[in-house]
Amino acid sequence: MPRAIWNGVVIAESEHTELMEGNHYFPREALRMEYFRESDTRTHCAWKGEASYYTIVVDGAENVDAAWYYPQPSEAAARIRDHVAFWRGVRVEE
Repeated sequence: MPRAIWNGVVIAESEHTELMEGNHYFPREALRMEYFRESDTRTHCAWKGEASYYTIVVDGAENVDAAWYYPQPSEAAARIRDHVAFWRGVRVEE
């Protein structure tokens, strides 16, 4: 089962992720939301749309903008709606 781990803590876990461009997108309900803080950062992908970010906080350590999601993805990326992916040192184990 895919799990996202940062700072020694499992922050997301799900049997059903969406794999896109080499990234596991976890369903929002798979996130342990006590470790996530909404960020003001926004970026734009030409084919997926506008991405929003979370900062991950574990035991007082912050990983700024280490999780991203598309609140309203394009039609081509509709399968990642309500899903979150990770980078910046977050390890995803399968």
